[in-house]
Amino acid sequence: MNGSSPCADAIRAKFASAISNMYQAEAPQYCAMKALVAETNRQCLADDPQLERRLLESGELARLDVERHGAIRVGTAEELSSLRRLFAIMGMAPVGYYDLSVAGIPVHSTAFRPIGECAMRASPFRIFTSLLRPDLIADAQAREIATKILAQRDIFTPRCRALIDLFERRGFDDEETREFVIEAAKAFRWNGRATVSSAVYQQLYAAHPLLADIVCFKGPHINHLTLHALDIDASHAAMEARGLNPKAIIEGPPRRRRPILLRQTSFKARAEPVEFIEEDGRRLSGGAHAARFGEIEQRGAALTAKGRALYDRLLAEAQAAAPLAADGANASAFGEELTRRFAAFPDDDVTLRRDKLAFFRYSSDASVRAGEPSSSSSVDDLLRAGALQAEPILYEDFLPVSAAGIFRSNLGDQGAEEFIERADRRAFEAVLGAPVLDELALYQEAETRSLTASLEALGFESIASLQPEATP
Repeated sequence: MNGSSPCADAIRAKFASAISNMYQAEAPQYCAMKALVAETNRQCLADDPQLERRLLESGELARLDVERHGAIRVGTAEELSSLRRLFAIMGMAPVGYYDLSVAGIPVHSTAFRPIGECAMRASPFRIFTSLLRPDLIADAQAREIATKILAQRDIFTPRCRALIDLFERRGFDDEETREFVIEAAKAFRWNGRATVSSAVYQQLYAAHPLLADIVCFKGPHINHLTLHALDIDASHAAMEARGLNPKAIIEGPPRRRRPILLRQTSFKARAEPVEFIEEDGRRLSGGAHAARFGEIEQRGAALTAKGRALYDRLLAEAQAAAPLAADGANASAFGEELTRRFAAFPDDDVTLRRDKLAFFRYSSDASVRAGEPSSSSSVDDLLRAGALQAEPILYEDFLPVSAAGIFRSNLGDQGAEEFIERADRRAFEAVLGAPVLDELALYQEAETRSLTASLEALGFESIASLQPEATP
């Protein structure tokens, strides 16, 4: 190492700040949404002093106005594998495989994010990264054109590539960290000058709007950043009231006492001016492109495989009973049906834990007398006595249906083509150059680790030394 190398968490925090500043300068409407969400959050805290206390104790209050994630789209295997190396410097690993072909989106994705509670608390920023699947584009000529264009571009500056190599050899000093953040951010900035002619753009757009967005520009510009809302329903209503043109519905589960998984909404992408380089290579022509937007999210409890199966079933039932129109015309009817169906999903922590529908993080209170450590004790006994506490683990990942819904609301009608489901995780991992981590395994590991540590603090040798809990 060259001196004391800055930790990955610090590099990630600097990068997230740089990306936030860059996007706010590029997208004024995002600034308006950020101010709106901050105002709504302040009102929530004023209305609920206990919420403010909980956020302060957890360290979340200081990060309330910090973006939680961004999203990009890349075109080639080389771009994806290079991004894996870039994000590894920031302590971000690929977690989860998302097949968006189920909703007519010709990409598959992963989320580069920090691993572990401490890293997430230090900087919760993550990047949802989608890779183009040319095999899902029906137009053979458009596929060939896209492949040739993508083969000629490099999304990183030469200095950025040199810094990635340098870090992998020996790490960074402070000055190299500063330079790396600047060079890395350049890969994700917006460039209003396309790398193709207007005719090529139109041809690729006709094949699929996402194809044009991925292929026709210098690099994988940030297509959205996401803010954290304490009350996403209030924020969504405020966006509509102030003319920010939000999508028709809030993606994800309905409003609940105990939030689960992830709820998202966004304002729809607005057309931005673009210059095209015409065929003679000298003449520029004007046009427009719509791809970038702002998103809000509200996160809840991470669900187990059993909980996800129940969630998926109830969501499918709601969609079958009241299919959401492409233009969102029946959003109210769909929302009512969603709420009705999700009445079957337990809405209290005791039942979620007892029925093993959600993951929980345990802590201990040794000052509470729960009796001498004994094999006749159970986790339930310790919880009832107050010697153990259990809080739901926050969901840190994404939902394919929700992500696809956000994508489609910002692609227009031409983005609504349906594909046959064609998940290909093995191929994705091959081009990524690493396996994607299983998010459910990460949550299970966090739950087991916290329970083991809490029981040891109370004098129990292991989980196995307790009486098994009743199976629901």
